[in-house]
Amino acid sequence: MANKKINIVTLGCSKNVVDSEKLLKQLNAGGYEVFHNSDDFQAGTVIINTCGFINDAKEESVDTILRFVKAQKSGLIENLYVMGCLSERYADALKHEIPEVKKYFGVNNMSDVLNELGLNLRDDLLTDRTLTGPGHYAYLKISEGCDRTCAFCAIPSIRGKYISRSVEELVKEASQLALNGVKELILIAQDLSYYGLDLYRKQALAELVTKLLKIESVEWIRLHYLYPANFPLELIPLIRENSRICRYIDIPIQHITDSMLGIMKRSHNRKETVEILNKLRNEIPDAVIRTTLIAGHPGETEKDFLELKEFITDFRFDRLGVFAYSNEEDTYSYLEYKDEIPDDVKRARVSELMELQQNISAELNESYVGKVFKVIIDRKEGEFFVGRTEFDSPEVDQEVLITAEHNLKPGSFYNILITQSTEFDLYGEPV
Repeated sequence: MANKKINIVTLGCSKNVVDSEKLLKQLNAGGYEVFHNSDDFQAGTVIINTCGFINDAKEESVDTILRFVKAQKSGLIENLYVMGCLSERYADALKHEIPEVKKYFGVNNMSDVLNELGLNLRDDLLTDRTLTGPGHYAYLKISEGCDRTCAFCAIPSIRGKYISRSVEELVKEASQLALNGVKELILIAQDLSYYGLDLYRKQALAELVTKLLKIESVEWIRLHYLYPANFPLELIPLIRENSRICRYIDIPIQHITDSMLGIMKRSHNRKETVEILNKLRNEIPDAVIRTTLIAGHPGETEKDFLELKEFITDFRFDRLGVFAYSNEEDTYSYLEYKDEIPDDVKRARVSELMELQQNISAELNESYVGKVFKVIIDRKEGEFFVGRTEFDSPEVDQEVLITAEHNLKPGSFYNILITQSTEFDLYGEPV
């Protein structure tokens, strides 16, 4: 009898996690025993869900494929399949370079993957998933693709045009997640701000969040990736008046000078960026604002970089991530600009920005000491329970560490008094 065990290995972003979870559900319903990110090579079939976004992610994906090719050659696994962004983007090259993979699939090919494994897509399970995380939080992918034309980004060419999922379908999926014990819903998309424009001819994120608030067992709703241009302003009073929407605004600005925003083909300038950031600060003063930046994009002068440093120093983002520019094939930047800034300069600029942020974070965290926050416990790790406030998203932000002697329960909320802080972590005790 053929080995009916399938291991799905997921690389890359939370959107890939959702894709894997939906596939796991379909496979399990079809009679397969499923595993996720298992390294024990017990499964007869392995499916690697790849990331192809930037160089580091591509390298990790290729290294993972080669590791499982080696396992296949050693007879540890029978069949190896590859899906996701890397194989969508580089299918021909992969087939040529790594022919040992039985078949390559792109993105949005779940039906084809299932057919290859002798199953048909079950429409009744499209809003159901097998969760791969702790179970008390889950990502809700509200759309696919992107209509923006940012010069540095390959996502539109990989994932296609923006396609919003209907409010009804999303509420159904969220309700199912809540029935399965999810207490924190994290809304994700390439761009939450755009949600609804293709489907309803208007921005509909606030309407969607309003409907999700009716699912009473969901205690936190978190919003990720709100594009600055045409920010859905109706969200602001909604967040302000509903304590179950996390005071957490993730708004990736990428840069601040008009010159760089123009070169990057962002559809907002410095004045508009500052206006929306100040509006958010003024109208929801208790919210944290998170952003991401790119250092070393073609055209970034020393003057541009100094202006960016100045802005970060003045505005004091609560959360900040910085990426060194990655010259991605077939993007506008790749085709139209010369990647002339040396890698060591890019890395130095990233380090300078992160050092600035480290000091800001240390000061902000110090102000938390002596205050009590609602904290969700994610896991136990060594001598500590590890949790998060509403101001922090899993995987990307800081955590709250509580000594294990308190015997807390992962997935539960507690009021935690912050007793100590570092640049990127807090320590606390239950009250």
